[in-house]
Amino acid sequence: MSRIDIIQHLRHQPLFQQLSPQQLASLEPHVRALQADKGQLLFQRGDDCDGMYVVVYGKVKLAIPSPQGVEKVVEIIHPGQSFAEAVMFLGKPCPVLAQLLEDSMLLHIGAAGIFQALAEDPGFARNMLAGISLRLHGMIRDVERYSVETALQRVIGYFLQQLDGAPDGEKTVLTLEANKNLIASRLNLTPETFSRVLQQLNKAGLVEVDGKSISLSNPAALADYGMAPPA
Repeated sequence: MSRIDIIQHLRHQPLFQQLSPQQLASLEPHVRALQADKGQLLFQRGDDCDGMYVVVYGKVKLAIPSPQGVEKVVEIIHPGQSFAEAVMFLGKPCPVLAQLLEDSMLLHIGAAGIFQALAEDPGFARNMLAGISLRLHGMIRDVERYSVETALQRVIGYFLQQLDGAPDGEKTVLTLEANKNLIASRLNLTPETFSRVLQQLNKAGLVEVDGKSISLSNPAALADYGMAPPA
C-alpha cells in the first residue's frame, strides 16, 4: 500500500482520529498493511508480540487452544477495533491465537511507533487506555455472566447486544458474526447446549433460525423471557 493509503486508513480508525497529520506521518513508517484470506493465522499462542493490530475490514477470532484441539473463543474483533496492545505493553508472549474469520485487511503498527505516539500525544494515550479498559470491563462482564447466568440468559443477552438500541416490539433480523460453534464457545456453551436454547426460543415463538440469520419476532418479549424464573 502507498503512504497516502496507510495514512487514510489510520485516520478513519477511532483510535487514531485525534492524531495530527504530522503525528500520523511519523507513525506511518511503523505501519504494515496485511491483506489475508479467511482461516489464516496471524499469530499463535506463545508467539512474541512486536506491535498491535487494527482491523480495517473483516473479522478476527482471538482464542485459547487446548492440547485436545478444542478452542475457547475469547473475543471476535470487528472493523475499527484493535487488539494485542495490552500484550505489547507487557512485553510477554501472546496468550491467545488470532485467526481470520473472513477475508480481511489489517494494519500492524510496530511497538516503536506506538510508544512514540504515546510520548507525543496525551490524547492518544487516553484513547488507548480507554480501549484497554473497555476490553477489561467486557471480560469481567463475561466472567460474571458465565458464573451467574443460565445458558438461556447468555444466548438472549448475546442477541440483545446485537441490537442498535433498546429492545422493542418490532421484528428484527440479525446476522450471526460467526458460525454457531464459535458463538457457543464465545458464550462458554457447548454447541449442543446452544442448539437446544435456539430450539427452546423457536418453540416459544421468539426466534426463527435460518443459517446465520436470526429473526427476533419481538425483542422486548425476548428480554422479558430471559428474565423470567425457570419453569
